[in-house]
Amino acid sequence: MTTRGVLYVHSAPRALCPHVEWAVAGVLGTRVNLDWIRQPAAPGTWRSEFSWQGEAGTASKLASALRGWHLLRFEVTAEPCPTAEGERYSCTPDLGIFHAVTGIHGDILIPEDRLRAALVRSQRGETDLEAELAKLLGKPWDDELEPFRYAGEGAPVRWLHQVV
Repeated sequence: MTTRGVLYVHSAPRALCPHVEWAVAGVLGTRVNLDWIRQPAAPGTWRSEFSWQGEAGTASKLASALRGWHLLRFEVTAEPCPTAEGERYSCTPDLGIFHAVTGIHGDILIPEDRLRAALVRSQRGETDLEAELAKLLGKPWDDELEPFRYAGEGAPVRWLHQVV
């Protein structure tokens, strides 16, 4: 079963751009040449975005291939399909990676056990419930990435298909 998604590389140093393309090509099984444009939110960095189509699980493979690279900010989304929920991955150098399951309308679906654990930590006084819920919803990642998202409006988008 296939799904579609988008990879947003919000900021990458110029020297990292070809490595991003190689990593994405390795996941998709096809040569990748991204259209890089300057990222005004972080002078000296570049951004790119493209839409992809592949098997369910491709978003997690893309996120895994790119995670942990210093100075790289990215997001990967995947639409729900008959065999899998949608997904969203966000990654920043300071926060690391965030993963959320998304429903048909793009809403984040938080598993019951994660909500229960947040309640327990809050009741024990280990954390603030509001802060825990913000993390479960990816708010720290959204806050850090928001200036980079706006800076990329009008960027070219291309469809890439995974070779199956």
